[in-house]
Amino acid sequence: MISRRKILAIGAFLISVGASGVLFSGCGAEQQQAPHAAQVKIMKAIKQDTQLKLEYAGTIKGRDEVKVQAKVSGNIVEKYVHGGDIVTAGQPLFRIDSRQYQAQLLNAQSNLAQAQASYNNSAVDLQRYEQLYESGAISEQALATMRSTTDSLRANVEALTALVALAQSNLDDCLVTAPMSGKLGVDDVAVGTFVTPGATSLVSIGNQDQMYVQFSLSETEYLNYNKNSSAAADDLPGTEVLLTLANGKEFPITGHVVSVDRAMGENSSSMAVKALFDNPDGVLVSGMFARVRLHGDIAKDAVLVPQRAVQQLLGKSFVMIVGEDGKSKAVSVEIGPRVGSYYIINSGLNGSEEVVVEGLTTLTEGVDLATTEVTGQEMGLAFTDEAGNAVL
Repeated sequence: MISRRKILAIGAFLISVGASGVLFSGCGAEQQQAPHAAQVKIMKAIKQDTQLKLEYAGTIKGRDEVKVQAKVSGNIVEKYVHGGDIVTAGQPLFRIDSRQYQAQLLNAQSNLAQAQASYNNSAVDLQRYEQLYESGAISEQALATMRSTTDSLRANVEALTALVALAQSNLDDCLVTAPMSGKLGVDDVAVGTFVTPGATSLVSIGNQDQMYVQFSLSETEYLNYNKNSSAAADDLPGTEVLLTLANGKEFPITGHVVSVDRAMGENSSSMAVKALFDNPDGVLVSGMFARVRLHGDIAKDAVLVPQRAVQQLLGKSFVMIVGEDGKSKAVSVEIGPRVGSYYIINSGLNGSEEVVVEGLTTLTEGVDLATTEVTGQEMGLAFTDEAGNAVL
């Protein structure tokens, strides 16, 4: 009779054999299944001469910006505007306490009147002295003394006349007016503020009809623009400039380079450039940041692929192409400037390849491909000109 222990051992052996059979049967079934080709969309790489567009970080600056300062000292007693107002040249902005300047003017006018009277009396006496001298009634010395006294009194009148003019100017300067038309800043001072000449800024004002965008070119870029190292900076002014605002929207008006610095910056080795933009709607505001785009060189026979075809891993860029055997093949590439929806490929492709543009998520190298060729237009890709219009 078979013991219970032997029965359990035989059962365990049979179970293990059955499991092994199932496992091997499963592996054989997987080996017998034919792999499926990956469904992908492909595009042919493009090879053509391509206009490069160079981008720079720019800062918006007012074409004309000034800080309004007082010419006389005193407390602000009246304020005719508020920060943010649009003003015209000559419009009153503030009034400074004028009482002391009115008193100075009255005192200067009084002194001038006294001096004028003394001079007039002396001039009459001089005429009488000249007559007496001609008749021999007085000496030449007495006549010379009278002439000297009259000249001194006339000089005093001229000096006091200048003091009256200065006092009148100080009184007039108590009314502070806008030096130009434009928009006021919100840094305006309050009524009661004590101001001093050349030290206190009452408010800033800027013209917003036109605005500068300042950016910097490297030495190499500057020389490339001028085509040779002996070209003058006059080649740059007039170059068209496009502007992309911080929200990603294109500014609708094209600007032009109007000035180039006379020298490279000592610390940055770059040259400051200013472009002027019309700003009829006041969209551009001083202090804003924007991206500046200019024409660069033409890249001859540039190889281009869609941006969506370029993958990056561990700092390396690569594209998946259709190999000669119809399988996927990863190719390491060096990407260059972006042109619309495409990248210029500096190295890695010769322009004859078929590049995978859709189906890359799970695609690995060495997989059979079932391809569908598409065009850039079908994929919504385009080169764009300076105005954003598609040219391909």
